[in-house]
Amino acid sequence: MTARIDHTVTSGTFSLDGETFDVENNVWVVGDDDECVVIDAPHDIAPILELVGNRTVRAVLCTHAHDDHIRVAPALAAAVGAPVLLHPDDLPLWRQTHDAPPEGELADGQQIEVAGTTLTVLHTPGHAPGAVCFYAKELATVFTGDTLFHGGPGATGRSFSDRPLLLASITDKLLDLPGQTIVKTGHGDDTTLAEEKDNLV
Repeated sequence: MTARIDHTVTSGTFSLDGETFDVENNVWVVGDDDECVVIDAPHDIAPILELVGNRTVRAVLCTHAHDDHIRVAPALAAAVGAPVLLHPDDLPLWRQTHDAPPEGELADGQQIEVAGTTLTVLHTPGHAPGAVCFYAKELATVFTGDTLFHGGPGATGRSFSDRPLLLASITDKLLDLPGQTIVKTGHGDDTTLAEEKDNLV
């Protein structure tokens, strides 16, 4: 069976630098009827567990460690018996939300196999130091977290962010992928790399 992408949206808050905002976050589940991985675990464990169902979860993958992407990651991992994986450059952000560290690390170029599909980790710092994207060539899809949105790059200007670095990450790591690659984001609608090429200003 070919891997598929399942999706839900959770609502909650994002807090950093003493400010809090209401947000809606995308949660992506990649797998088949037997096994899957979860990309980001934002606000509420229940809809994620419903999306996963009875499947074996191989890992909870974090695109970065802002609180609205990892708040229920440890609880989800405990519920499904899977490790949380995060790029180590985001540990300072992780520690603002959780005391215990994640169980494993992500590294640029790392390959994660699930349901006959390979997710390649692309380290794309800028929105956060340890931000990563997950490229699934077989699905012609890249999961960008808050690195790239429909309409352009992710936000910068807060602690741990760097706009020139973010733009360089997008140019160096994402724009080399096929233009018709579908971009599934951390917030909002899908887009393609070709659509966003002219929005990098």
